[in-house]
Amino acid sequence: MEQKAKNVSPFSSESRNAYVIGHITEAMLSLLRDKPVHEITVSELCAAAGVGRTSFYRNFETKEDIIRAHIRKLSHGWADKLKETPGLPFHEAIRQVFSHLEEHREFYGLLYERGLIDLLKDILLDLCGFAPEQEVVAAYASAYVAFLLYGWIEVWLRRGMRETAEKLAEYLEAGVKDAGGTFSLREDL
Repeated sequence: MEQKAKNVSPFSSESRNAYVIGHITEAMLSLLRDKPVHEITVSELCAAAGVGRTSFYRNFETKEDIIRAHIRKLSHGWADKLKETPGLPFHEAIRQVFSHLEEHREFYGLLYERGLIDLLKDILLDLCGFAPEQEVVAAYASAYVAFLLYGWIEVWLRRGMRETAEKLAEYLEAGVKDAGGTFSLREDL
């Protein structure tokens, strides 16, 4: 019996998977520039990425999962910096987060424009250490920080990303000092 040469990929399966994920992500971001995520079909996405539907479903359950994975990938840099410097003043952490957002302005602006910025909430909760099984105070403290960040990010996007990371850190520091640790609701609410 004659043995035929095997068709072996030069990539490891991990490399192949990273290659597929990269192409799916690029295709999603490209298509998202032209239309909302709910108008993008999985077939269209796979065709644009040059991969089969099986490759999509092997890596993602939903189209939004592609965006979540991309946010996680982008955020590892500043998240690692924050973890390396415990006790970092909060305004400095805000500066680092917004420096990251400024660096990826086009991507986060696109998410906001397409109504997908809420995908950032769960990632911020994870990055701030929230876990439902935490003790009560730790769970609420983690959620407080995550939603504070999310609120600032959403307002920054709504305002057209005009302020720099440095200015936002200054505003936070001044606001904390001016607030004097108190909270009050607007009278007209």
